[in-house]
Amino acid sequence: MGIRGELFTTKISLDNRTYFFNVKENRTGDVFLQVVESKNTEGADFDRHAIVVFEDDMQKFLQGLEGSLGFIEKNRKARVKEAAERGDQGKKKVVRKKAAEKPVRQDATPAKKPRKVTVISKKDQKN
Repeated sequence: MGIRGELFTTKISLDNRTYFFNVKENRTGDVFLQVVESKNTEGADFDRHAIVVFEDDMQKFLQGLEGSLGFIEKNRKARVKEAAERGDQGKKKVVRKKAAEKPVRQDATPAKKPRKVTVISKKDQKN
């Protein structure tokens, strides 16, 4: 067991956010995934949020995540199709909802196809 029960960690850095995916084990031997979002704020401070998903709940968590990703992909395809029908394929469009809100950018270009992830518990590996 590593520092503070860390078994594995990976980091994804984006423009103003960093995501950490930490696989940890607690004192009782329960393995869990901790997803941490760290975001720069004004000055040198960071805004940090974390969620924890235990090994026993991972399949249900992934089902929910895959369902959400499926919805996003279906919605993106519908937007691309709609944009193609209007003849503005490949163009980016800025839509303003209210004067006080920031503009929302709609991208009509296709995104990468999401990868499917399958998690197999230790119990299933033994069978």
